[in-house]
Amino acid sequence: MSLLVTGSIGIDTVKTPYGISENCLGGSAVYFSMAASFFTPVRLIGAVGADCPFDLAEVFAGKNVDLTGLEVRSLSKTFRWKGSYHDTMSAVITDKVELNVLAEAPPTVPDSYKDSEFIFLANTAPALQLQLLEQIADPVFVAADTMNCWIDSRLNDLKDLLKKIDALIINEDEARMLAAESNLIKAAEKILGMGPRIVVIKKGESGSIMYSNIGERLLLPAFPANEVKDPTGAGDSFAGAMIGYLAENNKTDFESLKTALVYGTIAASFAIADFSLTGLTSITRTDIDNRFEILRKLTQF
Repeated sequence: MSLLVTGSIGIDTVKTPYGISENCLGGSAVYFSMAASFFTPVRLIGAVGADCPFDLAEVFAGKNVDLTGLEVRSLSKTFRWKGSYHDTMSAVITDKVELNVLAEAPPTVPDSYKDSEFIFLANTAPALQLQLLEQIADPVFVAADTMNCWIDSRLNDLKDLLKKIDALIINEDEARMLAAESNLIKAAEKILGMGPRIVVIKKGESGSIMYSNIGERLLLPAFPANEVKDPTGAGDSFAGAMIGYLAENNKTDFESLKTALVYGTIAASFAIADFSLTGLTSITRTDIDNRFEILRKLTQF
C-alpha cells in the first residue's frame, strides 16, 4: 500500500562520545524513508535549498523511494541542526538550529501522491501537518509525531490534529507534557481522549509502550544493542519501520500494530549503531528479520 511521509531534510552536525560527524545528512523524512523502504514503497515530501550537498536520488538508489515530492528551492537554504550527546546519550542538547527552508511555506502535495493510504506526519508545526493532511483524498491510517515546542506554543493546533489522526508517536517527556500528567499510564489515557485511537510512547533505552482507545496495551523493551554511537534519527527510524510494516501488510489491527512496534524497535537499534544513515544503509531486510527473531526469543517466557 502507498506510504507518504512529510518532514525535514537537513544538514546535521552531531557530536557524541564516539566522535563528531559534521555536515552529514539528516532530517525526519530522510530517516523515516530509509527505514520504511525496507518494507514498502515510500513517497517523500520535503524541501531543501540550493546549498544542499546531498543528491537524494543517489542516497536512495536501490530503495523504493519516490522523490516526486522533493522541492529544491534555488533561493533558499537547507535546514541545519547541530546537536550533542554526553555520557549515556539519553538526551540530546540542541546547540544550534537554522530553520531556513522549514520557516517557509511547506511543499505542495503532488497529484500523484493524493491517493496515499498510509501517512506519516513527521515533526513540524501542527498547522502545517493539518494542511498537508487535508490534501490527501482518503487515507487509511495516519500517524504523527510532535515535540515539546509545539506542545508549548501550538497546543490548540495540535489538539485539532489529534482529532484527525489514528496514532501519535512521541517520547515520554512529550507525553507527560501534552497530558499534564507525570504517570505515563494516565498520560496515555488522557492523550487517547484527545482523539487518536493509538498512542505510542518511546522511552529510549527502556523501550516503548503502546495503548489503544479500547484498553489494549503492549510494553516492549528496547533491543539490547551493544553499540550506540549516534541516537539521532532513532525515533524517525522507529516510526518508519513501524508504519512501513503496516503499509506492507495493509493491516492496522492491534496484533499487526504489535508486530509493527517490534520492527520499529529493531530499526532504531540499527540506526543508533553509527552516525547519520550508516547504521541503516549497511543492512538488509534479512538483518532486520534476524534481529526481530532474536528479540522475540528474548521476550518470550
